[in-house]
Order: sequence, then C-alpha cells, then structure tokens
Amino acid sequence: MALPVGYSELLADLKAEVRRARLRVHLVANTELLELYRRIGAVILRRQEAAGWGARVIDRLGADLRAEFPDMTGLSRSNLKYMRQLAACWPEVDFGQHPVGQLPWGHVTVLLDKLADRRVRDWYAGQAAAHGWSRAVLADRIKGGLHTRIGAAPSNFPTHLDDPDAELAQQLVKDPYIFDFLGLTGRVAERELEQALMDRLRDFLLELGQGFTFAGRQVHFEVDGEDFYLDLLFFHATQLRWIVVELKIDKFRPEHAGQLGFYVAWVDTNRRDPAIHRPTVGILLCADRNERVVRYSLSGAGAPLAVATYTYDGLPAAEQRQLPDANELAAVLDAPVHYHGRQVTLAEAFNDPRPPEPEDI
Repeated sequence: MALPVGYSELLADLKAEVRRARLRVHLVANTELLELYRRIGAVILRRQEAAGWGARVIDRLGADLRAEFPDMTGLSRSNLKYMRQLAACWPEVDFGQHPVGQLPWGHVTVLLDKLADRRVRDWYAGQAAAHGWSRAVLADRIKGGLHTRIGAAPSNFPTHLDDPDAELAQQLVKDPYIFDFLGLTGRVAERELEQALMDRLRDFLLELGQGFTFAGRQVHFEVDGEDFYLDLLFFHATQLRWIVVELKIDKFRPEHAGQLGFYVAWVDTNRRDPAIHRPTVGILLCADRNERVVRYSLSGAGAPLAVATYTYDGLPAAEQRQLPDANELAAVLDAPVHYHGRQVTLAEAFNDPRPPEPEDI
C-alpha cells in the first residue's frame, strides 16, 4: 500500500503528541501521589502530636495499609515515616505548586535524608525540577554542597558587565570546582589535568553546570603572525555567551589574569556576534589563591574574569591545607604511648586487637 504524501510528517506529529500527553499524565499522577503522601503524613503527624502515638503505630499502619492495598508499593513503614517528614517540612495546602511537588518520590526522600534546612531543600528541589536531575545527580550535588559553591568565585563582573548581566555571569562560576570523578591524586601537569577532564568530558560539563557546551581545546589563533593557544573554550546555550577557561596547576599569580584577559578579548572580538551574544567572560581555575592578590589583579583586568579553585581529591583546598602532611602524620604515629603496661608507638597501639585499658594513654 502506497502511503499518501505527508504521512511520515503526520505520524511524527502524532507520536510527539502522544509522548507529550503521556508525560503530562505522568506528571499529574506523580503530583497526586505526592499530595496523597503529604496528606497521610499530616494525619500521622497530627495524631502523634495530639494523642502521643508512638513509632509502633506507624508499624501497624504500614502493615494494615499494605494488606488493604497490596498493589501499592509505597506504604511501607519507612515510607510512612518519610510521609510524616514530608508533611512536617511542607505543610502548605498548595504543596503541588512547590518545586518539590514536581519531583519523583525517590528525589523527595533524598532531600529529606540529606538536608535539614527547608530553604536549602527548596533550592535543591528547584534545581532538580528545572534541570531534570536524576536521583543520583541530586544526591551528588547535595554531597558537593552545590548551593554554597554557585556564584562564590571572586570576579570583576559587577564592574565590567551591566547589572543584570553581571548577576547572570556570576551564576556561571563556582568555588571550588570538584573534579573528584577524575581519580587523580597528587600533583599533575596542566596537560595531564586537561586530558583527564577531556576523557571525562560529560562529568566535566555536569560540574561546570547546566548550559555549558564544549567548543574547543587548545584553540589556536594568530595575532600578527604570533601563535596563541587558549586551554578550553565553551559556549553557554542559555546565556548565549562564549566562556574561556584556563587551567593552572599552581597558585594564582597576577600574570594569569593578564593572559586570560587577552584570550577573552580575542574571543570577544573574533567569535562573538554583538547582536546575538552576551559579552565573553573568562574563568581561571587554579589549585590555590591569595584572596588579596586575586582582588588587586581583577580590579586591574580589562576583561570580565573570575578566579576559582578546584580540587580532585574530594576536599576543597582550604580544607586540604588543614590536614597534616605525610611527615606530620608519620611523626604522630611514631609518638610513644603507654598501652597494656608497656610503651609502644601510637601506630602499634592502633594495630593491637585488644581494647584499651582505663589507664592507657
């Protein structure tokens, strides 16, 4: 049978309409389920507060509700406790209007487990709903303290960009950036760090943030016959701006700002369309920095720049500096202590399977 002209287009349109309808049904069903859970939790909360119901009542409720509704998997004892937490945290009648009301139940339990502050929970709920984070990504962002890192890098954006744009640009930068997904330890060369980030580009883009699109590595350009190479070039799909990223494995120095400013100026002149794109900005990622040196350097820079630190050891640089180095740790472990009637090193005491006695020091 010959298909009429336009059939393929019609089929594609109908498939898209079905998918949109299924998504709307899913979202409505999810919101209704969360509202049901909130109402159950509110009833339990009120009864516990008014009549002093204990934890055993929740156990019995879970068993009785599962017996009545065996096809529902969300009526377990642990879920009923989450429902009570949900009602305590979001008691509003218009719960479905909150970002958390748009999230799957598993996301909600992560918010309840990992966070205690309502405002912080709302912030992560809003980010997860807006960007479509998976449950694992949400947990990872909470673990990394994303709400404290976004916009935290020092910059000169307020003096180089208009007021609304300066705030937008500031939201592009974090401090510190956490590259613990690289699996690196110890000091590495800049090219090694750059290669490791390229090997895990997807994770790198996730850490940079929503909207970042990779545009080039070691981007070559010439100025009057001289060759130059900028480390990494990105384009932000939402803010419509070019972003130049430079990597430094050592502590920030004033000349770094001059180099990055030069690259930003070239990209702004040669890649940016002023009728479409917002001004180009630069982000310098360094292992450490002196805040006053950064402030003076940024105040004298001619381009909009930010300076952020990074870590790939799982801890920010400031916290790493507070940890003892290998020599200090070795000295502590070699220190003599009294243990079970004799003098041994602290390391030997740790390795002794016997528990310490009251007089041990």
